Amino acid sequence: MEAVQENPMREVRIGKVVINIAVGKSGERLEKAAKLLEMITGQKPSQRKAKKTIRGFGIYRGEPIAVVTTLRKKKALEILKLLLQAKGSTLKASSFDERGNVSFGIKEHIDIPGMKYDPEIGIFGMDVCVQLERPGYRVARRKRARSKVGKNHLVTKEEAINFFRNVLGVEVK
Repeated sequence: MEAVQENPMREVRIGKVVINIAVGKSGERLEKAAKLLEMITGQKPSQRKAKKTIRGFGIYRGEPIAVVTTLRKKKALEILKLLLQAKGSTLKASSFDERGNVSFGIKEHIDIPGMKYDPEIGIFGMDVCVQLERPGYRVARRKRARSKVGKNHLVTKEEAINFFRNVLGVEVK
């Protein structure tokens, strides 16, 4: 007798991992954050500009205030495992949304295994957002004959939690 094979199109995988360091001001501190993000990920981050002017915080519209980088495929999985170790391999169930996305923060980058304190850079916190998807999500992003992903094909919160438990060995509270 043959073993029942699961449909490969139903397999959950990591679509992308986005790491963001919001500094709040442009200048030297933002450059240090960019250097740190490049050290962690191995790729050059892009800057994000302020959408509004908030005089109380000294932020002006159009001023660069954050750096962000997006990781995909194998590199995303490798870096995500490191970042989860910094969190002690535990996440709250409230970190997961209904569409299979997960977000968590790291208070200090020195918690990441292999990262040492550098007085020239300082200490930065970061936000990590993980998007889970299934094969076939390309139909929503392609240019020609774009379509919606069916409701049954979307990743649910429970499937996302199971993926993190089984594949990444994360404890979800």
